[in-house]
Amino acid sequence: MRLDLFRSLWGWQIAAGGAATGGGDWARCGAECRENGFVGVEARLPADPFARRALKSALESEGLGYIAVVFTGGDVIPDQRWTVAQHLDRLAEAIEGARMVGARFVNVLPGNDRWPLAQQVDFFGRAQALADASGMVCSFEIHRATSLYSPWVTLDVIAQVPRLRFTADLSHWVVVSERLLDDPLDDLSPFLIRVHHVQARVGYDQGPQVPHPAAPEYAHALAWHQAMWERVWAEHRAAGREVTTVTPEFGPDGYTHLLPFTRAPVADTWDLNRWMAQTTRDHFATWSQRP
Repeated sequence: MRLDLFRSLWGWQIAAGGAATGGGDWARCGAECRENGFVGVEARLPADPFARRALKSALESEGLGYIAVVFTGGDVIPDQRWTVAQHLDRLAEAIEGARMVGARFVNVLPGNDRWPLAQQVDFFGRAQALADASGMVCSFEIHRATSLYSPWVTLDVIAQVPRLRFTADLSHWVVVSERLLDDPLDDLSPFLIRVHHVQARVGYDQGPQVPHPAAPEYAHALAWHQAMWERVWAEHRAAGREVTTVTPEFGPDGYTHLLPFTRAPVADTWDLNRWMAQTTRDHFATWSQRP
């Protein structure tokens, strides 16, 4: 089984005309991806059709794969007024947009954390039906503020909609639970066997992102996340998958710690993701050699 690493473009936005802002142009992005062993990028699907065409052209010119990121509620924090029907309309439109751009699959940040369980189950049943009808894989990301903000809610949803596939960004569950989920009663197996894609960020009990994953004071948190990723890889290998995908996803927007008063970041986000990419590559190579 091969590991494909994708570069997160979080904090490296794409302007309406298809040009990149906040990190350089597409030629630079492609060169940096190739230099660091990334086969593609994971980024928001633009809403504008012209921007989608420009994105497709840029990706093709640089030979980059693409994972489309979609928020069914409009943004990271879903619009609280939107109904289930509006979320589903957004998803249906985004699936077609992702297909047009040439996405490998759609990483979906789904629903709203405030919905009751019956509404969550209804939403996911209909969302999975949309994915099935389209033939496009929709991988539903566990993320705060979405329907999958909690491991316990997610496990309840799985019990009723077992065909769902997920993106594992376990850092969110760690901060929501305020602990690493390493108690013997924290059985995440029904979730882990359904993970399609991994986002490699290390969370800790008081936040979704450690200041630096190489710091010895966070070694236990790193080891727990890596153990969970190994369980995902084992499921993928047992299922006969030829490729497993990982996106290192250390990000800005309050995730990277800032010094008080100056707001200077304690680490460079791109350096964090490059470190995570190399560490994950080495980790996967070591894991692959085990019986």
